[in-house]
Amino acid sequence: MPKRTDIHSILIIGSGPIVIGQACEFDYSGTQACRVLREEGYRVILVNSNPATIMTDPDFADVTYVEPITWEVVAKIIERERPDAVLPTMGGQTGLNTAMALFERGLIGVPGTPEMIGANAQAIATAEDRDQFKQAMIEIGLDVPESGIAHTMDEARSVMAEIGLPCIIRPAYILGGRGTGIAATPEEFESVAANGLAASPISEILIEKSIAGWKEYELEVMRDRADNCVIICSIENVDPMGVHTGDSITVAPAQTLTDVEYQQMRDAAFACIRRVGVETGGSNVQFAVNPVTGEQVVIEMNPRVSRSSALASKATGFPIAKIAAKLAVGYTLDEIPNDITKMTPASFEPSIDYIVTKIPRWAFEKLPGTSGVLGTQMQSVGEAMSIGRTFPESLQKGLRSLEQGRFGLGCDPAEDLLVDVSDDELLTRVAVATPDRIQQVGELLRRGVSVDRVHEATRIDPWFLDQMAMITEERHALAEIGFAGMDRAAWRRAKRLGFSDAQLAHLWRTSEAEVRSAREATGVVPTFKTVDTCAAEFEALTPYHYSTYEDENEVRPSDRPRVVILGSGPNRIGQGIEFDYCCVHASFALRDAGFETVMVNCNPETVSTDYDTSDRLYFEPLTKEDVLNVIAAETAASGGVAPKVIVSLGGQTPLKLSGQLPVELIAGTSPESIDLAEDREKWNALCHELHIPQPPGGTAVDLEQALQIVDRVGFPVLVRPSYVLGGRAMQIVHDRNHLARAMAELAGFGSLGKEGGLSAERPVLVDRFLEDATEVDVDAIRDHTGEVLIGGVMEHVEEAGVHSGDSACAIPPQTLPSWVVEVIEAYTRSIANALDVRGLINVQYAVSGTTVYVI
Repeated sequence: MPKRTDIHSILIIGSGPIVIGQACEFDYSGTQACRVLREEGYRVILVNSNPATIMTDPDFADVTYVEPITWEVVAKIIERERPDAVLPTMGGQTGLNTAMALFERGLIGVPGTPEMIGANAQAIATAEDRDQFKQAMIEIGLDVPESGIAHTMDEARSVMAEIGLPCIIRPAYILGGRGTGIAATPEEFESVAANGLAASPISEILIEKSIAGWKEYELEVMRDRADNCVIICSIENVDPMGVHTGDSITVAPAQTLTDVEYQQMRDAAFACIRRVGVETGGSNVQFAVNPVTGEQVVIEMNPRVSRSSALASKATGFPIAKIAAKLAVGYTLDEIPNDITKMTPASFEPSIDYIVTKIPRWAFEKLPGTSGVLGTQMQSVGEAMSIGRTFPESLQKGLRSLEQGRFGLGCDPAEDLLVDVSDDELLTRVAVATPDRIQQVGELLRRGVSVDRVHEATRIDPWFLDQMAMITEERHALAEIGFAGMDRAAWRRAKRLGFSDAQLAHLWRTSEAEVRSAREATGVVPTFKTVDTCAAEFEALTPYHYSTYEDENEVRPSDRPRVVILGSGPNRIGQGIEFDYCCVHASFALRDAGFETVMVNCNPETVSTDYDTSDRLYFEPLTKEDVLNVIAAETAASGGVAPKVIVSLGGQTPLKLSGQLPVELIAGTSPESIDLAEDREKWNALCHELHIPQPPGGTAVDLEQALQIVDRVGFPVLVRPSYVLGGRAMQIVHDRNHLARAMAELAGFGSLGKEGGLSAERPVLVDRFLEDATEVDVDAIRDHTGEVLIGGVMEHVEEAGVHSGDSACAIPPQTLPSWVVEVIEAYTRSIANALDVRGLINVQYAVSGTTVYVI
């Protein structure tokens, strides 16, 4: 069936500001939808309130509204633009809920109004309304957990009396598990049920018998208007039911299902999407499996593109959002070609010959007072994805991709935290899901605790535990062999199990550089394979690569000048979608300038990791070893000419790497200049040389030096480490005891200490905190000729002491005198010239009285 010609303009509803459970994966899906629909000749109208997104760039839609996503605002846009159709399935829960609010008021989805495409109101209601979904699944013969529906606390208590405890509470029309929870006592039930009712926009909760401890799976399904259905990807949670899938380590494809069980689940997913009524597009169906009996139950379904859709797209190379947008305007799966192979249609189910692991990243270190316990409500702020030929390789690559001071599954300095913890205490700890559990499990297996005992404590499937035990057993073997005894076979075995050079250096008490040199001397170097959607059955025409240790390298030669762009890694507080925006635009601009662009990143939620954003994509950890491997592969592919590398656009992640890469390869601001700006001691000296005022203070590498500074400048002081982003580990300190705690956090195994701690190379700045000062941010750009363009001077609404990322700000400044702005701009030009900046620069100031301080 060809595309529809009865509609000409389409309104896409975005997802709004980033929140836990709804992040930049919807920028990825919305950007794909905007691009493909415009290519098909439709007029695209976009509404989204997040200015940090690629999709809100003027190039991606014909008309873009940066407005709040409420039904009232969207109704005015519809009245003005008069679209023929509304696509609500690309904007997460925000898009669906806004569309339903418009439908209920007769503004879309009824005769005489814009049509709802992708999923109509009945399909959305069937999937999102817990009672309707339960009845629909029972109607088609699928099992669901024993449950009941409640709209008030009295109804909830009646259901609980029938179901019993423990039970799980799931509100309707929510995102990221908001308002969900497990109740084991009547007191817990009262609290969780009340929260659930408050979280649901229709005041409805499903109360179901707890199946915590069962295995959890997801299937990504697509359906077209001719009723063709395909499974794009199966995903298995390493953590059992009871941990939100967004907070669980997940693996694709599913590893522990038999073929019979998988086929049963596949049939159930097809039946589910048909009964719910998603006529065109993608959906995510979640299942639970009893590990003892094999009983399968349907948990829920998302009738839209989701976070799991982004993961499945990057895991398989199948562009779910792009295909979903085409299906929404009438194409069928067999009419849409696969971009990667050019030989197969979208109706050809992807098949992969590698293992993908997704590991969430949390920010509990920035949220003091939180328990850090994982449950049914999503708490992670980002995730890393890794690809390997074996689960151990994929897992270890994923763990080092998180950038939290871990080199893999143990075998690094941070494991010393567990040295004094007994086996019994560790088994008690792993019974509770926390961000540290995977490393605690690794430590238990390293100590020789049996897989059965660890399974009993964690309910993690024994297959995964056995695979992790392979890592710990190899570690013991490597310790026995020793650095000097390694031959080619031993090196290959270690690398195929995912061991990083940093882990091996720690194990053998040598340097990472010596390990790399010895390994390469035996000829053991990574090969780069291609993500091709078809397990190498057809040739892949899109260069999307991952590293492993085999024999054949699939990176194609090219004689075009090329530039490697280092991405920002997993999202975290302080480093998120805005850096992906910069990397994507760098790729677009360099491609237009005639360069071949090479993206390196490990974040599956982003536009930068789309296979068609750059000329070549490497899905790799952003560590020294892995980036050097990519540079080596690109150098070999271009006949020995090394590529230039951009480190200044991906946030703190690539900046930390700048001094570890060959200086001559860095494009833009030099590593020396980056170090001048990031190292607090060197930065102090530079400002002194330029006669730019700073708050009185100094640098310290231990408590004694810090105390000497506060004796001179007095309290309160601001404690700021080097090479951090988003105010990481910064504290306003008011007394000596608080200062001692802050320095201990930095020096030991605290949130920053385990990533390197304090040293002469990583000093901390202790300076007088300026109370009642006005904070100002300046963004500028400088070229190699010395011309500096001031992009914007932003005045913070909150006074100094509130991080710039948490403060409202105004452009242009509203209360600053013109002379203050002139001084700020002059200082910015002076700093940019002194650092010989080639590209972007951001400088922060505090205005106190008549003095402008750089901070």
